Amino acid sequence: MTEQDQAITGVEVFFDSNDIIVSKTNTQGHLTYANDVFLDIAGYTEAEVLGKPHNIIRHPHMPRCIFKALWETIKSGNEIFAYVMNRTKSGDHYWVLAHVTPSFNTSGDIVGFHSNRRVPNRDSLEHTIIPLYQKLLQIETSKGRKEGLDASCAHLNSLFTEQDISINEFFLSLA
Repeated sequence: MTEQDQAITGVEVFFDSNDIIVSKTNTQGHLTYANDVFLDIAGYTEAEVLGKPHNIIRHPHMPRCIFKALWETIKSGNEIFAYVMNRTKSGDHYWVLAHVTPSFNTSGDIVGFHSNRRVPNRDSLEHTIIPLYQKLLQIETSKGRKEGLDASCAHLNSLFTEQDISINEFFLSLA
């Protein structure tokens, strides 16, 4: 069974509010480190994830425009905060507030990425993030793949423009 064929159960799982999920990737997004909290909640062993693309835990109901914004931000050398729904090996899902930062070598070159994920604010998740992500996903799926992504990114960016805030300010205001 491929990642894309994996069943989605609709069951949400939770991790402790004192826990932090940590992972590191190389510049291509392949996992180079995953802490025990990551492995426990995602349901994988270390051997199953190391060297694999981080998107092994990507939930198909996550809007692609969020990941596009994430990758554009960290590849430019900046940090980003974002609410993300991930998928476990069994097809369950869990929500996180992710903080992703580039890792640099002594010459200032990006050599990988580091992500810490915490339990998200439940009220913000239910009243703001889930409805927003459903709208973004609906936009993405109502058009062709490229046109849908472009349209959802435009919708997301218009929200930030209307509120005169950055993506990080938006997500941190909900934390």
